[in-house]
Amino acid sequence: MRRFALVSVAAALGLAACQPASDSGASFDAKVKAYLLAHPDDLRAAIQNMQAKDDADQAKTEAADDARAKAALPVLRAALERDPRDFVANPNGKVTVTEFYDYRCPHCIEIAPQVVGLIRSHPDVRFVFKEMPIFGSTSDHAARAALAAKAQGKDYVGLYEAMMAARPLTDDDIDRLAAAKGVDVAAMNAPATVTKDQAQLDDVAKLATKLAINGTPGFIVGDTVIRGEDYDSLTAAITAAEKKG
Repeated sequence: MRRFALVSVAAALGLAACQPASDSGASFDAKVKAYLLAHPDDLRAAIQNMQAKDDADQAKTEAADDARAKAALPVLRAALERDPRDFVANPNGKVTVTEFYDYRCPHCIEIAPQVVGLIRSHPDVRFVFKEMPIFGSTSDHAARAALAAKAQGKDYVGLYEAMMAARPLTDDDIDRLAAAKGVDVAAMNAPATVTKDQAQLDDVAKLATKLAINGTPGFIVGDTVIRGEDYDSLTAAITAAEKKG
């Protein structure tokens, strides 16, 4: 990793054109280090150039993903916003927000209190929860607990809030928190229920792929996709949708 970093910086500075075959790796590293120590401004400029390139590449990728999602939305709108298997807060709201999330995703955890606050303070916002576990079996377990709360008519938002607040969230925590909200944990973990819930989670994963939601959290408001923990962009999209009517 260290040599790769040195080669990358050296290449950015134009130092790594052709090294003679006899020039060992240690000798090359020493030359690069000596140059960087003697020319710190060049190092700073090289790093800034690499960061600018990375930022430009990321922006280009996100623009392509946004175009792909916007093209797919008309066909996928019902699956996105009206799947009866999903829990919906404020079902009579005029503006629909859909969130794809994982209970063990650090960014989902950070924005969760704002999501709950939005739901409680804005009854006009119809909020669709899409369970999208991407961090392994414990995340799958948490998603199934939430689906059980929905299926059994229990406090879904309260369980969402409790699981997001549990750090770290373990399998034992999930069962304990679900039971505290009145969920029948034995029924939740029954093989038939697990199979049914897994089919739903698989459908969500396929939907996310079609909409270029490549990570969590991901929010969709109308035709606007908000990637990551960006509450300001989320509320701006909601405001724009409200004005649009």
